[in-house]
Amino acid sequence: MAALHDCFLTRTSSFLPGLNVANDQIETYLGSIAEEADVKKQVLRMNGISGRHYAQDSSQRPTHDVYQLGTNAAQSLFQRPTNESKRSGLPHATYLSAGTTFAPLAGPGIATILHDRLGQQGCLSHPVELSSHAGICTSSAAAMVGAIRAVQTGDHRCAVCVGSEHASEVLKSSVFQVEDDRHLHEDVRKSQWFMSVFLRFMLSDGAGAFLLQDQPDDDGCSLRVDWTHSMSFAPETELCMKMESRNARLTQDVTILSKYLVRFGKESLADAMTKQGDSLDRYRVVLPHMSSFFFRRRMERILQEHSQTPDVPVPYWTNLQTLGNTGAASIYLMLDQFLRKQQLDDGDRILLFIPESGQFNFVLISLTAIVR
Repeated sequence: MAALHDCFLTRTSSFLPGLNVANDQIETYLGSIAEEADVKKQVLRMNGISGRHYAQDSSQRPTHDVYQLGTNAAQSLFQRPTNESKRSGLPHATYLSAGTTFAPLAGPGIATILHDRLGQQGCLSHPVELSSHAGICTSSAAAMVGAIRAVQTGDHRCAVCVGSEHASEVLKSSVFQVEDDRHLHEDVRKSQWFMSVFLRFMLSDGAGAFLLQDQPDDDGCSLRVDWTHSMSFAPETELCMKMESRNARLTQDVTILSKYLVRFGKESLADAMTKQGDSLDRYRVVLPHMSSFFFRRRMERILQEHSQTPDVPVPYWTNLQTLGNTGAASIYLMLDQFLRKQQLDDGDRILLFIPESGQFNFVLISLTAIVR
């Protein structure tokens, strides 16, 4: 078996459409659904989200589609560095992968459309290898893992991966379809109606992109990929979150979510650390994809249980409060914002932890800062 090459995350970028939308402005952009006011109040109180972005105007007309969101994010990777001492110049990527939950076209894949649009911008106008990923929150994490492995095998020296999400396109009142079966359930949270409606106050739009290369940047901070770990528990669980192709109806069963998320989150983290001979105590910070602050305490317990010093567990960082749950784009937006707000020292380690509630898939990616 051929030895793997090192892979370095050398650039990050993100794109957020429009202004940050406060809780009392949600209906301005998404419109209203009959009898949802109590659900809104309850969900916003639990999820802790105070702002988000929508790629549409107050008339519910899209300002960007999911492809343009991803294109705008990735385009920034190809701009010349502002620091003239950097000798890396413009990257020549030969691999492009992307993931999303919803795209207007079932085919071709999202990476094909991104390649076309980036090519029109003069960024990727040459032939490249493509990889498109569909799913829920780990779709773009899987795209990142694929890009990492493309570099590690030596097949490509430079790769781009993108996570893009346009949830408002299926949550706005003008297209939103919901089955009102509340009368069939004593607990409204078990109704299909609730499983669709509450997501209107959880999800938001945005996109991010990463540049992966076989060499670190000449100047500044790069992140070396230490390892990746992907694990699905689908045969042991129930279908929790889904989007129906025929009507783009998005639902999530919160009962199933609560039943399995923490259990298999613990197992995936433990399995990753055991297989890699690693420990959470070696990390400066964990960046976890969280759908809601409702899970904050559970996330903290997971980190405590896997720390050698539970009283002082590894800290975690999230932008959930200000951006909302951006789904497949979440980890891209989170890492990009973290790197812009925090200065890393050489050797600092970051763990990306991305759970997906579709049928409980987990992706973990370990990174180490290389500062020059």
